[in-house]
Amino acid sequence: MTPSPRLHPASSGSRALAIIVPTGNVHSVAALDGEWHEGVEALGLAAIIVAIVGRAWCSLYIGGRKKAEIVDRGPYSMTRNPLYVFSFIGAFGVGAQTGSVTIGAIFAVATFLVFLRTVGREEAWLGEHFGAPYAAYCARTPRFLPNPARWRDAEELTIRPAFFVRTLRDGLVFLAAIPVMEGIEHLQSSGLIGFPVSLF
Repeated sequence: MTPSPRLHPASSGSRALAIIVPTGNVHSVAALDGEWHEGVEALGLAAIIVAIVGRAWCSLYIGGRKKAEIVDRGPYSMTRNPLYVFSFIGAFGVGAQTGSVTIGAIFAVATFLVFLRTVGREEAWLGEHFGAPYAAYCARTPRFLPNPARWRDAEELTIRPAFFVRTLRDGLVFLAAIPVMEGIEHLQSSGLIGFPVSLF
């Protein structure tokens, strides 16, 4: 049996850096409408909060169980990959800290593409490990787009605090986007970096 797939941290980090760096060459339409810029930043912050809370919520169900059983309750009853879905939302929030919805969407799509292969490897491993029950789960549950009509909850949960705290801590990294993007904006306004490309 093949080992459970893992995403190499250095690989994901370098890809994230490759996504963030080009934002130094882009700014929002703040020069035309400061309220739009601030509104998009606020939307991005809300998305980041949703991502942090959502990922922590998922960890209550999946924590330490992924290799031992098919988790199909709570958020995992609506989508097979809710942790990734909330990560996509968080990535949008990070990009939106530029004040641009377009950059937010690019961040979300880029994150989706980065993790798509990882999801495929994980699902192949789960299919090999669990067989027909996992195939049935895949047949009734969307891969990404949540289907609220499929909601099913557990009567009780055994919570693993260490996994919950680790997931919450990892999610807080999204908040680092706020000072990073503010720093980029400051460098742009100072004329130290950036080729002025305005995006909504």
